[in-house]
Amino acid sequence: MRRGLIALVLCAAFSCVGCAVQAHEGVLDTGGESQLKLRQMQTRHFDTTDKQKLMECVLATLQDLGFVIDSASYELGTVSATKLSGYQIKMTVNAFPRGKTQMTVRANAQYQMYPIQDPQPYQQFFDALSKSLFLQANLDE
Repeated sequence: MRRGLIALVLCAAFSCVGCAVQAHEGVLDTGGESQLKLRQMQTRHFDTTDKQKLMECVLATLQDLGFVIDSASYELGTVSATKLSGYQIKMTVNAFPRGKTQMTVRANAQYQMYPIQDPQPYQQFFDALSKSLFLQANLDE
């Protein structure tokens, strides 16, 4: 009984050592400047207040880029989609008001479980979204 208790205590102690975080490695460390650059790549502001049309353009843009829509919520302003060609990319797009005359769109792309830090997928998405919004606005006139 005593040996079993000692073995249990030693196992618990060794398992905690493997999970230790160094003092200089902040658990909530966001990478500072690199996180700011990533957020700038992921975010665009559009001169519209029509959330419905914006969300429709987001859906159409993702589909045009080869994504399959996983889920969408107009109320939350979120769309999740997956692109399976070549390698699996998951993109989540959020749309929310910015002041009284603009909407903010933020796209988060992931490969496996890691955020994509290459600007190319974000540029491609936002270029296509801008064109879609422009065409939509001109069709309505």
